[in-house]
Amino acid sequence: MLQLFETPIKKDDLKVKPAGKSALGQYMTPPNIAAFMASLFPRISGEFHLLDAGAGEGGLSCAFFDALRNGDSPFPCGEMSLFEFDASMVQKLEENIARTLGQLPVRRHIHHADFIEHATMLILRKQRPFTHAILNPPYKKISSRSLHRAFLRDVGIETVNLYTAFVALAVGLLQHEGTLVAIIPRSFCNGPYYKPFREFLLRHTAIRHIHLFTSRTEAFKSDKVLQENVIIKLERDAKQTDILVSTSTDGDMNDYSVEQHSFADIVRSDDPEKFIHIPNAQGYAGSLSQANSSLAALGIEVSTGPVVDFRLKEYLREMPQGDDTPLLYSGHFNGKTEWPKAGFKKPNAIACCSETMKWLFPNSHYVIVRRLSSKEEKRRIVAYFVDPALFPDKPFLGFENHLNVFHCRKKGLDKNLAYGLVIYLNSSFIDSLFRRFNGHTQVNATDLRALPYPSTKTLMELGVWARDQKELTQEAIEQHLEVVLA
Repeated sequence: MLQLFETPIKKDDLKVKPAGKSALGQYMTPPNIAAFMASLFPRISGEFHLLDAGAGEGGLSCAFFDALRNGDSPFPCGEMSLFEFDASMVQKLEENIARTLGQLPVRRHIHHADFIEHATMLILRKQRPFTHAILNPPYKKISSRSLHRAFLRDVGIETVNLYTAFVALAVGLLQHEGTLVAIIPRSFCNGPYYKPFREFLLRHTAIRHIHLFTSRTEAFKSDKVLQENVIIKLERDAKQTDILVSTSTDGDMNDYSVEQHSFADIVRSDDPEKFIHIPNAQGYAGSLSQANSSLAALGIEVSTGPVVDFRLKEYLREMPQGDDTPLLYSGHFNGKTEWPKAGFKKPNAIACCSETMKWLFPNSHYVIVRRLSSKEEKRRIVAYFVDPALFPDKPFLGFENHLNVFHCRKKGLDKNLAYGLVIYLNSSFIDSLFRRFNGHTQVNATDLRALPYPSTKTLMELGVWARDQKELTQEAIEQHLEVVLA
C-alpha cells in the first residue's frame, strides 16, 4: 500500500487531536456543517451508492444517512464506500456507521486504503459506480515528482493539492447526473496552479450551489484553521443553469442567506483563466460599466518583483552607499513611502553592477501592490505610487519578490496613468470584485491581470483629478469613480 502523504509521519502523529490534525492535512467536519451539507442533496427515490473519501470518523456519512432517515420518503436501499487512510480512526468510523445505520438496508464497504490509488484504478477500468459523493478531503500539497501525481496524470487530472485531487477523482467516479457535495478551501477559485482543476470541473459538472463562510476562522475554529472554506454542490454531466450562492458567518447558519446568480456572473465567458467569482455580502453597490478593458489592451504589464534576496545576498546592503540601488520591500510602503528606513530588518539597497542589472528597473513612475495581505485588512488590494523624485540621483530601482509591479515593458508608466491606476486599485469596487474570486491572503500578478480596468484615457483623467485634490479621502475616491465610470 502506498503512503498517502509526501513526508514520513510518525506513529504518534496518527493520533488525531484538535491541535494535530493538520499533520495529516485533515480536519473533522463540525456536526452543523455536516447536516447542512447533507441537506443539499436532492431527494433520493431509487437505489444509491454513496462515496465518502477521507471519511474520518464518519461525520459526513452519518449526516447523509440521518437526512435520508428523517426525510418524507421511505429509506431507500443502497450501498456505501468509505475510505479512510488513518488507521487510528477506522474503528471509530465503523462504530459510528453501525450505530447510525442499525438494520437499515445499506451494503457497507469501509476501506482502510489509499483513495487516490484505488480511485485511479477504477477510472482506468472505466468504472463509475457512485450516485452520490460527500467529501471533506485532506488539504496538503502534492509533490510534482510523487507517485500520486503520476497516478492522477494517468487519468487526466493535473492538480497540486490533495483536496482538489480527491474532488476530481470523486467527479470521475460519479454516474451520469450524480451529485457531489464537498467542503474545501476556496483557493481553487483563482490562480494558475488550479486552472486545470477549474477546467476539469467546468467540463464535467454543473455547479448547482456554492456556500461561502464569510469568517476565515469560524467554520473549523476548534482546530484553529486559518482558511476560507466553501461548500460546493456539483452535478455530473448536467446542463449548467443558474447557481445558488449562500453565505453564513459560520457553521451555526444563524445569519444564513441565499441568492440566485447567473452562471455568467460566476464564471466569465471571456476569462481564459476560468476564475470562479463568488458574490459576497460586502458587494459594491455601484456599477462601473466603463471598467471593461484588460491590462494587455492598455499596454500595461504586472510582474512579480524580480529580486529574490536570499539568492543575491552578497550584493545586498543594509544602507545605500555610493552607487547602490534602492531595494524596495513591502515594509517600505506603509501609508507612505519611507526609504531608506532606519532600523529596517531588511536591506535598503542592492549593489548596482553587471551581476544585478538584469533584476533592476529604470527609476521612473510605477505602481506596486503587496503580494501578501491580511484578510482582516479593510482592503485586500492596497496600491502605492512609486515616485522617482524620492530617489534622486538613482538611475535604477530594485523591487523585492513580495511586491507586484505595474510597468510597461520593464519601464515606467506615465505619471498621470500611474496615479489613476493607484486610485482605481484602491477603490471599494476593486476590493469587492477581488474578494469574489480570491479567498486567501495572496495577491498574485495573475489575479491582478484578471481584473477589469478603465481605458487609458480614463485612468489618466483620474490621475489628473487625484493630483489636483488638496485632501484625497476614500469617500472622495468612491464618489468620483461612481460618476466617472458609471
